[in-house]
Amino acid sequence: MDLTTLPVLNAALNATSAVLMTTGHRFMHQSRIAAHRACMLAAVCSSSLFLISYVYYHAHAGVIRFRGTGWVRPVYFAMLTSHTILAVAVVPLVLASLILGLRGNFARHRPIARWTYPIWLYVSVTGVLIYFMVYHWFAPSP
Repeated sequence: MDLTTLPVLNAALNATSAVLMTTGHRFMHQSRIAAHRACMLAAVCSSSLFLISYVYYHAHAGVIRFRGTGWVRPVYFAMLTSHTILAVAVVPLVLASLILGLRGNFARHRPIARWTYPIWLYVSVTGVLIYFMVYHWFAPSP
């Protein structure tokens, strides 16, 4: 398999998750519960595919170095650190929100989902930004 396609796929899966979450959140506020459920299940699938692809890529490609210099380095590493910590923290939150929502336990689902949504959205969006910073905006010139 050509590993060079996986970072693009990972960014696309993160972006897809962000769009699905935002759309699902909007549906929930419009009381379109079936559409909300469909979007959030699709976001879980997209994020799960991302995680599988990400782990596979880094298991085979190893560490990818950030090439940016100057003011952007601390910005990048602050974003990467918060992204990584929150990516780990959001997994049990997503699972709890998913299970409680699917079981219809909305009294417990809502307070967890209120924390899950912004964290998960932040992780997805910063994942895309990190991709652009590493592979496009601050990549070495060919």
